[in-house]
Amino acid sequence: MTGLQLALGAGALIGLGLALLLWRLVPAQPDLADTLARLSPRHPRVATELTGAATDTRGRLGVWAMKTLPPRVWSRTPVRELAILRMPLATFYGEKILYAMLGLAIPPVLAAFFALIGLGVPVVIPGLGTLALAAVMFFLPDYNVRDDAKKAKAEFTRALGAYIDLVALERNSGSGSRQAMEVAAAVGDSWVFRRLEEELARSRWSGQAPWDALHALADELGLPELDDLADIMRLSGEQGAQIYGNLRARSASLRAAMLNTELAKANEVGERMSIPMSLLGVIFLAILVAPSLLRVLGGDGP
Repeated sequence: MTGLQLALGAGALIGLGLALLLWRLVPAQPDLADTLARLSPRHPRVATELTGAATDTRGRLGVWAMKTLPPRVWSRTPVRELAILRMPLATFYGEKILYAMLGLAIPPVLAAFFALIGLGVPVVIPGLGTLALAAVMFFLPDYNVRDDAKKAKAEFTRALGAYIDLVALERNSGSGSRQAMEVAAAVGDSWVFRRLEEELARSRWSGQAPWDALHALADELGLPELDDLADIMRLSGEQGAQIYGNLRARSASLRAAMLNTELAKANEVGERMSIPMSLLGVIFLAILVAPSLLRVLGGDGP
């Protein structure tokens, strides 16, 4: 390594140290949403999840980052996606920090490997590569969480259709609104039914109406289908309306919507599969036509 490269590296480290020192001394700007969340009744539940997440490496690193780094660093946090995955915020932030650290480490390691085998790499390339890869890796957990949450929402919708049918059967047999919802939630053993059962049990012990609990869960997870079920059950609980037909119609509409989605995905896959077949047809035609073209071109020559 030349003297110029050593000077550039030392200057970069000194500048980074000064920037981190100034960053630490700048007065903190509290996040308004986080402050209001601390005052909400659901804060003890969130605090418990954060404390439990601090037992692993990602959780401890995330708790440190939440206390040290300003909120602007995290950009837009996928709160609803984390809620449906039941991933604590500290674990998510810790995963982002670990991914960014991995992105910072990969280019220097590759540069050192190339230097050992005799391939000199300019110091600018690993420097820029480190920053670019760290930025990409920092936002990679956001993509993973959104993709997993999309699959979890689809699974929740499928299970919700079966749950609505069970609630309708319980109501048709003479059960009350709360009893029908709790018995239907206790039937299934998937994570969706367990989540509904937890919310209904929490509403029972807190004295909250079960449809209000479902409304809160729908807002937390971003599930309008669950919000519609809560509205139907509110109509039954507060006005005593007969809702068996409404529930069966709602479950049928959910299944129809899921079927249309699956058909659209199947059509997309079919269209993508037609592209290789078309290319094979073009290649086959080229193989058939090529000898005749070569013969004609060869015959026209001198």
